[in-house]
Amino acid sequence: MRTHDFAAIGLGPFNLGLACLAEPVDGFDGVFLESREEFSWHPGMMLQDATLQVPFMADLVTMADPTSRYSFLSYLKQTGRLYPFYIRESFYPLRAEYDAYCRWAASQVEGVRFGRHVDRVEHDGEAYVLTARRRDGSTETYRAERLVLGTGTRPHVPSAVSGLDGPVIHSADYLTHKDELQRRRSITVIGSGQSAAEVYLDLLEDIDSHDYELVWATRSPRFFPMEYTKLTLEMTSPEYTRHFQGLPAATRDELLREQRALYKGISRDLVDAIFDTLYRKRVHGDVPTRLLTNTELVDASWDAGRGRYSLGMRHTELDEPLDLQTEGLVLATGYRSQVPAFVTGIAARIRFDEQGRYDVAADYTIDHDDQEIYVQNAEEHTHGLIAPDLGMGAYRNSIIIRGMTGREVYPVEQHIAFQEFGVPLDLARHPAEVGR
Repeated sequence: MRTHDFAAIGLGPFNLGLACLAEPVDGFDGVFLESREEFSWHPGMMLQDATLQVPFMADLVTMADPTSRYSFLSYLKQTGRLYPFYIRESFYPLRAEYDAYCRWAASQVEGVRFGRHVDRVEHDGEAYVLTARRRDGSTETYRAERLVLGTGTRPHVPSAVSGLDGPVIHSADYLTHKDELQRRRSITVIGSGQSAAEVYLDLLEDIDSHDYELVWATRSPRFFPMEYTKLTLEMTSPEYTRHFQGLPAATRDELLREQRALYKGISRDLVDAIFDTLYRKRVHGDVPTRLLTNTELVDASWDAGRGRYSLGMRHTELDEPLDLQTEGLVLATGYRSQVPAFVTGIAARIRFDEQGRYDVAADYTIDHDDQEIYVQNAEEHTHGLIAPDLGMGAYRNSIIIRGMTGREVYPVEQHIAFQEFGVPLDLARHPAEVGR
């Protein structure tokens, strides 16, 4: 059986970027296994006007190799759309445009195998053996010296509504159920981030032609715009990442809660568009909608006879209960990393922290020897806000390729920030302790 240098499981943007950057490396052989039959990136949220929250340079390859034939600009040139994009004068591609770009790259890059669902991974003493099931029930076996786990995140359902009956949907499936949702007399959107805002605005635009009431509720004290100032963006730097990694686990977890507005907030243009839409519609009369802040979902029940939900809410600042009735319910409650089932067979080779999460090293390895198993976007708790950032995917892949090949194929930046994080050695009262 052929032994690959590495096998990557899952083909989202990060592992797709790895495929594009690994392809031109001589003598470097990888295979990419994806359970879906084609590339698909958040299809349930492919709203017509939705844009990325990062500039086009945050594509699959540019921040590692601006000359790559898999860059977004190369895609635009090859599809005859470079000049229209230039004339548009916006750094931010449409989400559907980015999805089309990724599909274009996935159709050309070597080593991609769609329709392969990895059921089991084992180690035979020398290499990893992967068993992948195809749609027709047949199986294939792959062998590789290293693994890159890029299985992505899964829609998160809060415990208050876990197992709830009725037509509740997660925003990940919004477009699939939009028509059905708009036939209901009332709709409630729960959440505070970009997805919640996009769903709310989309439903708000159609509120005149459908007879429903629309509620957007968030436990956040306000509808936070994503902070996008230049000095804040330096927190995606290698320097800040190293500083974050050196903090105690409890401190890192607390910081991630405090930093949500830095990478899980709403784009400013979208916040303004929502206000402008509300203003425009209210000129012509009352708009049957309401925005609720500081409002946490505590419990919920489904009344099948009446076809509606009873939502138990709590105002977090006043500690007062609220009751809300709604027929449609959309959970824009984000995504969470999960340890996939196939890891069971190699769990003894992997480091986990006290909470059962991967214990991810600085170079994105999770195996005890720090040289065999890498992860993509499963290290938010160890590396901070750069983990889900599309713009940092090429940086992470540069480090992963360096680790697997033993050489720096793509230069890895070490110092890019004007700020200093932590205690500068020359200012430390106890420099010996700081330098440890």
